[in-house]
Amino acid sequence: MLETMSGELVPILILVLLAAVVCTAMVTLSYVLGPKKKTSYKASPYECGVMPLGDANERFPIKFYLVAILFVLFDIEVVFLWSWLTVFKKSSLEFQIFSGIDVAIYLAFWIVGYIYVVRTNALDWDEATSLAPEKLGSQEAA
Repeated sequence: MLETMSGELVPILILVLLAAVVCTAMVTLSYVLGPKKKTSYKASPYECGVMPLGDANERFPIKFYLVAILFVLFDIEVVFLWSWLTVFKKSSLEFQIFSGIDVAIYLAFWIVGYIYVVRTNALDWDEATSLAPEKLGSQEAA
């Protein structure tokens, strides 16, 4: 048993070693062959072709984080549905009925959440209108 298991793991071990060799070669070759000219601009923390403006601790709009969280919540279902569909095709009728009802309930919650997001304008990027103090006061009163 141990011999067959180790025989099955040999290709994975070869793949891991090959990946390690390729990564090491790329890092080493980029260091050896890359330019070594040191300048004050290259030493700056924002070497991207644009001169840095403003402060690094500038306030960042919260809408970005909200959209990122909504992306995770509403797009990750593809991972679950894809794996479920691969099992669903080859399973018994009882499992298909049971899991079909479960997925229908899951998608119903997903649709309700999506309707809520659209109705509350959570994806509205215009901060001048969505984060205006007079709008926030009227939303709290409602």
